[in-house]
Amino acid sequence: MRILIVDDERPARDKLRRMLAQEPDVTAIEEARDGVEALEQAASFAPDVIFLDVQMPEVSGLEVAASLPHPAPLVVFATAFDEFAVPAFDANAIDYLLKPFDAARLQRAMQRLRERLASRAAHAPRTPGAIGLPLQQLLVSERGGTRVVPVAAIQWLETADNYVALHTAQGAPLLRQTLTDLLDSLGNQFMRCHRRAAVRLALVERIDQDGQLVLRNGTLVPLGRNFKPAILQALTHRQSR
Repeated sequence: MRILIVDDERPARDKLRRMLAQEPDVTAIEEARDGVEALEQAASFAPDVIFLDVQMPEVSGLEVAASLPHPAPLVVFATAFDEFAVPAFDANAIDYLLKPFDAARLQRAMQRLRERLASRAAHAPRTPGAIGLPLQQLLVSERGGTRVVPVAAIQWLETADNYVALHTAQGAPLLRQTLTDLLDSLGNQFMRCHRRAAVRLALVERIDQDGQLVLRNGTLVPLGRNFKPAILQALTHRQSR
């Protein structure tokens, strides 16, 4: 079991690491100090489980849970505040540990995790959207803070060097990720329309005389020749439904 501990307090991370290190099936443990690091580690370390604090600077644990890519790791919230239990379970948390918790309470959480991981392995492959938390928002690091971008607000996507521009009505913040990886996380909400762009299909109104996609708000999105047949087929299927 690969575990990521996310907490802005070093003593809390150290204590949980010591407790988890005693578990025979825990094969690797990594740590993150805040929500931004947590999402970076979720992508690079690929944990099976995240032990996640709720209250952290800039980005809360609940926001991290809503921003995890598919397939999402299992989440256990560990916090000193009991008022977040309901929204935590609304985010599909496996358990909610109220600090300070002892070894016996952690064991109950670990047993739930083992049962859920065994069920996942037996009944469902780890494919996008099969099991896990729905990707509701993206966290974009900016100078002076972190911007939360709801996925529902994104109209189209455009590559920009090592970033993806998330075009919304309020601007186009840059997310450090490849377009291919981001599309894998977003599922079928978006469709590639150009080697450097993808569009939310539901917003496409028509293709203009210059061969560009026209969104409902008048925004023009590039359409590549190689992607046009698939886009036309998808639009035709949408109209026939």
